[in-house]
Amino acid sequence: MKGSLYALVYAAILGSTCALLLTAAASFTAPYKQANEDAEENLNILIVLKVPLQADVSSKQLVEIFETNVREGKRGEATTYVYFPPEANGQPRAIALQFSGPGLWGPIKGFLALEPDMKTVRGITFYEQEETPGLGGEIASSWFREQFEGKSIVDENGNPGVIIKSGGEPTSNKVDAISGATMTCNKVEAMLNEAIKRIRETE
Repeated sequence: MKGSLYALVYAAILGSTCALLLTAAASFTAPYKQANEDAEENLNILIVLKVPLQADVSSKQLVEIFETNVREGKRGEATTYVYFPPEANGQPRAIALQFSGPGLWGPIKGFLALEPDMKTVRGITFYEQEETPGLGGEIASSWFREQFEGKSIVDENGNPGVIIKSGGEPTSNKVDAISGATMTCNKVEAMLNEAIKRIRETE
């Protein structure tokens, strides 16, 4: 009886100690985790805006480049990131906005950049996704993302939106879908068009 009681007390103390240690560790690492997430977002904003970056750029340099070249703003309810290089005399080179939504297996987050005409795609990045490698996960590959560059976010009749679909006639706002990843492509199309709708409503 005493042995069983001792075991229960020991287990309770050990469990409480472990829980306290895990809580303390989580609290200690939380600022570093948030800093890493912010750095990853900033890097993707710089990439999608096509701000020149060296391959070995440090975290400190990344912050300096971001603060020198990018201004955060608002267009309606959409947060925007505008590329104002120092040599551009106050003229914007590009504007980016975040998009996000549920993917097939988890959240998808990325940035869409537009040229100053607010119609032509400058670039697109996906910095968070949990889609199936080799299928939906191909949204993050360069061959898929590069299809968007130079495409329009409005169709020939001026209606906002992009189309991600294989086959059919090519159009100014259409890119090829990923074979075997129709559901992921449909979800990406929906979240992109929601972001496009927000940005176009402010004009």
